[in-house]
Order: sequence, then C-alpha cells, then structure tokens
Amino acid sequence: MIRALIASVAVVLAATGVFSWATDGFSAFTAETARRALVLRQPRPIPPVVLEDQQGRAFTLADYRGRQLALEFIYVRCDSVCRSLGAAFKQISDTLPAGVLGRDLALLSISFDPLNDDVAALREWAARQGADGEHWRVARPRDASQTAALLQAFGVVVVPDGLGGYEHNAAIHLLDRDGRLVRISDIEAPRDFIAALAPQP
Repeated sequence: MIRALIASVAVVLAATGVFSWATDGFSAFTAETARRALVLRQPRPIPPVVLEDQQGRAFTLADYRGRQLALEFIYVRCDSVCRSLGAAFKQISDTLPAGVLGRDLALLSISFDPLNDDVAALREWAARQGADGEHWRVARPRDASQTAALLQAFGVVVVPDGLGGYEHNAAIHLLDRDGRLVRISDIEAPRDFIAALAPQP
C-alpha cells in the first residue's frame, strides 16, 4: 500500500515537472505564449537579411539601429489576419505623438511570400493600408531563399492552408535600438504596445 502510494506520488511529481518545463514554469500554455516569454527574458539578434520595399529600395534591419522598429509579417493576398495587422499598424501610426514616428520608432510590414509579392503588389497593399513608404514601409526579402531564416529568427510559423494561402501567427514584433527582438505583442492591443515603448534616450 505504501509502496503504491510512493509510486503514485512519484508519477505526479514527474508529470508536474514535465508540465512545468513544457509550459515555461507554468507561465506558457501555448507555443505562442512560450515564444513571447522567451523573447522577454532573452532578447534575440536578427540575421542581416536584405529587404526590398514597395519603392524597390534595398535596405536591411540594421539601417534602423538607434530607433525602435515594430514589425509584422504578412502576405498581400491575405484577407483576414493580415488586414488586422495592417489596421493595428495604422492605429499605432495615427496614435503616436507627433514626431515620434520616424524619429524614434518605425513600422515595417514584411511579406513572407516574396515570390508572389513583387514590388507592385507591395505598393498596392501599402496604399490600401496607409503605409507611407518612409515611416511605415512594406517589404519582402530580396533573396527569397532567406525568408525561412528570417521567419525562424522571429519564431513565426507559416503553414500553407491548401487553398493557395497561409495560416500564420500574427503579432507585433519590437526590435530595440540595438536591433534585437525584445517583445512580441498582441495585434488587438496597439495602444498597450505604444504605452510599453521605451522612452527616447
């Protein structure tokens, strides 16, 4: 009887330990929550991928050093979550105090479907969303082979939906002034994202 009780307690303790590890100390019940918690604890460097914006201009994320950079991942044929991502960025753009956008924070929408999203498609999507091409740019990896590395660095999962589109996690990603991924926020709360921005030094 005692032996059975000890064995049962051992099983419960082992299961609790595994659950604690899998949920990041009980704080994460989904992979998305775990991704966000890990970034908060361990800011993540981002690879030097060359991007091309809606005007055909080449640049890298390193060009934003010294400013904070908010990023979202989209594809232009998306009529659901990507529209919500664009709306969140539009609200951020419209809500920020005068002079902050461009000087201390920039917005960047990156397509993870560069083979279909050419410069003309990016430009059309930018116009629909209100992205001005300066403070808010819409871009794609210039070399499509670098897309997977970029998505992996941010922890973005993209899965074909079987209908010509994609399922993907949607969030606002924040790079600090040193170009590190430091926070991932919900698209439903752009005002909370603004409130949590680091003040300009």
